[in-house]
Amino acid sequence: MSDEERDTGGQGQLRGLKVVEFAHVVAGPLAGSMLADQGADVVHVEPPGSGDAARAMGPQRDGVPLWFKVAGRNKRSVTLDLHHEAGRAVAHRLVAWADVVIVTLRAGRLRSWELDWEAVHRINPKAVLLQISGFGATSSQADAPGFGKMGEARSGVVHLTGFPDGPPVHTGFSHGDAVTGLMGAYAVLAALHRREREPDFEGEWIDLALFEPLFRLVEWQVIVHDQLGTVPERAGNQLAVAPAAVINTYRSRDGEWITVTSATPRSVRNVARLLGLPDEEFATTQQQHARRGELDEGLRAWVAGHSTTECLAEFARNEVVASRVFSAADIAEDPVYAERGDIVTVDDPDLGPVRMQGVIPHFHRNPGRVWRTGPALGQDNSLVYRDWLGLDEKELTDLEERGVV
Repeated sequence: MSDEERDTGGQGQLRGLKVVEFAHVVAGPLAGSMLADQGADVVHVEPPGSGDAARAMGPQRDGVPLWFKVAGRNKRSVTLDLHHEAGRAVAHRLVAWADVVIVTLRAGRLRSWELDWEAVHRINPKAVLLQISGFGATSSQADAPGFGKMGEARSGVVHLTGFPDGPPVHTGFSHGDAVTGLMGAYAVLAALHRREREPDFEGEWIDLALFEPLFRLVEWQVIVHDQLGTVPERAGNQLAVAPAAVINTYRSRDGEWITVTSATPRSVRNVARLLGLPDEEFATTQQQHARRGELDEGLRAWVAGHSTTECLAEFARNEVVASRVFSAADIAEDPVYAERGDIVTVDDPDLGPVRMQGVIPHFHRNPGRVWRTGPALGQDNSLVYRDWLGLDEKELTDLEERGVV
């Protein structure tokens, strides 16, 4: 094993943090990915033979699935059969080793395998447990299965997304799973912050349902319903509740889509001036909202009469915030993405050089880095079981012969 495979290079804010994840597919592993990108040692536990279902998800090149190359990056892969008593014993040793435990199994399975809060806390009293499930561990549906799209539907986001005369629309990626993973990583760091400051810290149980992160992020939907008795409805790209009077997408003369947005009264006045409307008639928020339709139709006609390049130049000159709607190809060619280092090239043993997102957010004094793509199934069994857990040669050989690892 190379030095790089043994050592992530000492980079990142979370160097030395030990994480084990009994979590597959998207939400739980993405929480681990956020920690791994910043230097944490993250052990991804997978069943022997089949591995994480995410390994087979998404498009392939020459028979090699692409998604897991990103989803599993910067992690260690070990195989372990949790259906076997000996496998569960090793899992408990991983729990004892870890600072953070991430689980996405159903509540009943967690209890039977002793990976629930009570068992994790008994094995490792200072461990932080992140438990992600469809409906939360304290609900009547704690044992029900759940996926991210279900969480999106329950959160209110899908009801708000789409056009008034059309069906509700899911976003074009694993939105609910991804936001839950991000919220989970945030929650883990909040618990670790407390651990560092409380000598008598006795662990923490983070219980996160798949619908809750998106539900939290749509800040206004509950209070609007509670105080006004109304249900916010789909409004296309204009938003049901918008920060200011101008927000929509418009098609340019050469057929490209441009988003124009405002968040302050001043930014709306900039749009009015661009359209040749009297500035004094858009002095207040009330005046602006009363003529929202006029501004929208005016922008639609104006953009349609100009090329994308002309539109963006005039918007910039008038301090109107706008952007062409980017595709993946646009992102790959964009100078700002390049200047930010947001796309990196990583060598992969199956595909050669591959491009993917860099580590985000950026830390300037001690940045994280992408040091490997998603590992092969069980690639790190020797490192984790021998070097990190201290299993001797005979014990590991016995587990291998019995098909436990």
